[in-house]
Amino acid sequence: MKIPVDLIEKYNVPVPRYTSYPPANFFEANFGTADYLKAVTESNSEQPENISIYIHIPFCTQLCLYCGCNTHITKDADLMRRYVDALIKEIQMIRPLLDKSRKVSQIHWGGGTPNAIPSSYIGEVMAVLNSEFEFIDKPEIAIECNPAALNKQYIDDLASFGFNRISMGVQDFREDVLKAVHREVPEIAIEELVHMIKSHQGMTVNLDFIYGLPFQTGESFAKTIARAIEIAPDRLVTFSYAHVPWVKKAQQKLEQYGLPSADEKVKMFETSWAQMKAAGYVPIGLDHYARPEDEMSKALQSRTLHRNFQGYCTRETTGQVYAFGVTGISQLENVYAQNSRTVSEYLEHIDKGETLVVKGYILTPTEKIIRQIINEIMCNQYLSWTKIGDRFNLQPEEVKNLLNFSNEKLNPFVADHLLEYNDDEIIIYDLGRFVLRNIAAVFDIHVGDPNRKFSKSV
Repeated sequence: MKIPVDLIEKYNVPVPRYTSYPPANFFEANFGTADYLKAVTESNSEQPENISIYIHIPFCTQLCLYCGCNTHITKDADLMRRYVDALIKEIQMIRPLLDKSRKVSQIHWGGGTPNAIPSSYIGEVMAVLNSEFEFIDKPEIAIECNPAALNKQYIDDLASFGFNRISMGVQDFREDVLKAVHREVPEIAIEELVHMIKSHQGMTVNLDFIYGLPFQTGESFAKTIARAIEIAPDRLVTFSYAHVPWVKKAQQKLEQYGLPSADEKVKMFETSWAQMKAAGYVPIGLDHYARPEDEMSKALQSRTLHRNFQGYCTRETTGQVYAFGVTGISQLENVYAQNSRTVSEYLEHIDKGETLVVKGYILTPTEKIIRQIINEIMCNQYLSWTKIGDRFNLQPEEVKNLLNFSNEKLNPFVADHLLEYNDDEIIIYDLGRFVLRNIAAVFDIHVGDPNRKFSKSV
């Protein structure tokens, strides 16, 4: 895929990343704990029925300068112990509000760095989840890991706790890139770690990379992806670095090295796309790749792929998301809710037997429709107005009227050979994947709000 320079210039504008709709910077401080607890109870009668659990471990031993996540830099073992105890207590506080007939289809551990804590702590939390909940057949149980903090024993422990997917944040193989962004260099080669993971039957592995970091070029990133392909992970992710120094002040330090231009980033995207396609991987959305036999590839083929804050998921593993831990975001059918901002605040309230939600958002009926439309665009590169209408018991024209939508809004994308449409369907071409965020923004009734800032799409 070759992306024309004029398209890069045209579409490289600030737009939401659409990991949620509305985005997290719409969450409101007047949404609190009582609102969340009420929403949890009401979620029992909402769809999807399945439960997805997110566990947030904020701890990192050092701050990676590109990071946009919620982290707490520490090596304090006592603090980690207190935090895990609080996690277990929070789970046990929320569990009685959930219908016991509902089953867990997905567990995702994110951070921070989940494997910054002892593996035995992870085992304790997983034991509680297994005792408190029932699971579907073949749930996805995944964890994000820093490869610099992984070894065979840790991997063996994770397998024994029931994990079946490990995502390793490699970011780049080059040491000069890793050192510039203050990322630890793994002592064990990624190839060896992948072999350790795959030695456990049923366990799969993701390798995650970031492009747009200091010292990266189109040529160097192509070598990185070539090596990754040789390692043969089940899934491969190439995230575009989002430079938002007004949100994450540490990112300003990267500017001293210089960041790749938009043109250079596009070259990285184009080349890695071609490499992955040639190696047999199926492109998923804008930045994910999976093997053809992967459940995610099959879901894309059947246009049943979904996405939440944890990433892409299939219809089988889709569930309303209940988040535990500091800054965790729950994604219920009708609301988003974010937990306390700091570890100390979190521990203080959990110790008193209280959950603490500091902000959230109640979706309007129209926003729920837009969320589904954007999900279809971002995940399946396809939209059927009839299917959207059926989902919400509306006629297609009623849906369009709610959004003040007309087909003419898509004509610039048609003129640029990014998509096609008819009276019922919108089909996005491969080249259109590069501007999925821009296409999704056409359906966003909040676009243009001067009080919101977003990273550029390239």
